Amino acid sequence: MGNYFLIPIIFFALVILFKFFFIVKQQTAVTIERFGRFHSIRNSGLQMKIPLVDRIAGRLSLKIQQLDVIVETKTRDDVFVKLKISVQYVVIKDKVYEAFYKLEYPHDQITSYVFDVVRAEVPKMKLDDVFVKKDDIAIAVKAELQDAMLDYGYDIIKTLVTDIDPDAQVKAAMNRINASEREKIAAQFEGDAARILIVEKAKAEAESKRLQGQGIADQRREIARGLEESVEVLNKVGINSQEASALIVVTQHYDTLQAIGEETNTNLILLPNSPQAGSDMLNNMVASFTASNQIGEAMKKQQNKKKEE
Repeated sequence: MGNYFLIPIIFFALVILFKFFFIVKQQTAVTIERFGRFHSIRNSGLQMKIPLVDRIAGRLSLKIQQLDVIVETKTRDDVFVKLKISVQYVVIKDKVYEAFYKLEYPHDQITSYVFDVVRAEVPKMKLDDVFVKKDDIAIAVKAELQDAMLDYGYDIIKTLVTDIDPDAQVKAAMNRINASEREKIAAQFEGDAARILIVEKAKAEAESKRLQGQGIADQRREIARGLEESVEVLNKVGINSQEASALIVVTQHYDTLQAIGEETNTNLILLPNSPQAGSDMLNNMVASFTASNQIGEAMKKQQNKKKEE
């Protein structure tokens, strides 16, 4: 009977013993109150308190925490924009008391300061400046929060402007402007390319004409040399220069007719092309050469007569 009476006592003693000890995790601070009044701050490890006298009032994490705040405001050029501000903060280890007792809702307090700073800074800027100077906004938010939250036991590690979201219509307009600028640049490049192509083509054509003219000149030079040699050969067999020239012309005439006849689809017609055309051409040329010689001799006699006078 006595042993059964001891069991509840032992059980109650064990419960009271376990109530004496508690464990605090790493990077955590525990606030202990005695009879409802602050008593002490306990850090990580195995800790002890007096049951029924001391109690754990609360636990605070000493890790770096992040709070994301979305603020909608208006820029100087009357564009509504949403900014996402990320605030990284931590409880100062030596100011756990202030962080626990002075501020009941730290998130709400930080959010209020972020709203106040952003709505004071962004209306001074145009939309384009908001994108360019987002670091300035973040620095202003941090400076304001640092001064305000330090008294409450919180240290602001960093603030970041992680997103800038203008109205949908504004974004569409900005995209159109960007696309127009790119099209303008593309058109300029295409125009420059076309101009260069025209210039290079003109240079190529000029070079082609120059080479073509040089080729024609060389061809005519060789033809003249060949005619000269042909005339010399004919002179050696007793044919004078006039007759030789006429013979060469008639020969070329018939060579041309032969070349035309070899082409089945040619549209070239050499006039005159009758059988007696060669003979007529020869007679006309001989008569022309004779008349020109006579005129030349008469002019020489007249010049000599003038010199004698």
